[in-house]
Amino acid sequence: MYEASFRLRGKTYDYKIQYDAIKKFMVLPKPDETHCMLCIGLDPPLRQGQTRYPFVVMQFKKDEEVTIDLNLNEEELKSRYQDKLEPHYEEPLHHVVAKIFRGLANKKISSPAKDFITHRNQYGIKCSIKASEGVLYCLEKAFMFVPKPATYIAYEQTQSVTFSRVSGAVSALSTFDITVLLKNGAGSSQFSNISREDQKALESFFKLKGLRVKNEIDEDEKMLAAALRQQDMDDSEDEVVGVKADRGSADEDEESVDEDFQADSDSDVAEEFDSDHDSSGSGSEADSGVDKDDEGGDDDEEEQEEERPKKKKKTG
Repeated sequence: MYEASFRLRGKTYDYKIQYDAIKKFMVLPKPDETHCMLCIGLDPPLRQGQTRYPFVVMQFKKDEEVTIDLNLNEEELKSRYQDKLEPHYEEPLHHVVAKIFRGLANKKISSPAKDFITHRNQYGIKCSIKASEGVLYCLEKAFMFVPKPATYIAYEQTQSVTFSRVSGAVSALSTFDITVLLKNGAGSSQFSNISREDQKALESFFKLKGLRVKNEIDEDEKMLAAALRQQDMDDSEDEVVGVKADRGSADEDEESVDEDFQADSDSDVAEEFDSDHDSSGSGSEADSGVDKDDEGGDDDEEEQEEERPKKKKKTG
């Protein structure tokens, strides 16, 4: 790092960047809780062949501490940098680099908004842009996706934010997508595979920032619930019809059983009636014989009474 510029060196590149080219400077803690990223927005962007890189992303370990003495005397620090720099640093490396950049470039450091936090009590949301996985941060004035493709979207340039779910995906019930539509037909950006547990927090944050939010997930769930209710009603009607159909066949079976039972019972009754008839007939004949004897006895008594007076007349 120099007085007016800083230098980036690698195996295949060597860049010298002026501090005046720094437009944004962000400190972003990673969700793994062991690393921190420093993101520097450049204008004009870096070029490598035909590719432009508007952001430089550096990653540091949080627990890596250093001791650094600046090659500046106290008079220069006070006169030129107005106490924005210190002559000695002894703290984590990412803090030292951020403070030195802020002092030399005279830029404000941006960090994630305090009004948003994930269900894991973190500031970054794991998601992806197409096939590239990364982390999405909600800053005070913009979205920031890192590491690549590093994407910065200001809230004031956002027309609407749409929550949606990819139909047919296996993870559709546990994740959702966010589509950020830009103003003046500037295109859109989609952030995919976001955990459903962060949906409410994101929606509340976007509304707090005054962004237009369209929630297609709730609409789909309402339509799905209505379809399920209709299906349940149809299934219940089919069950009722099926029960009636089963009951009809059971009735037919019962009727056939009853017919067989009646036929058997009729024959049994007929047999019982014939036997009863014979027994009753013999009994009736016996009873009738008794009655005839009784009637015959009465006739004999009457004849005797008629004969007695006749005998009396003869004797008289």
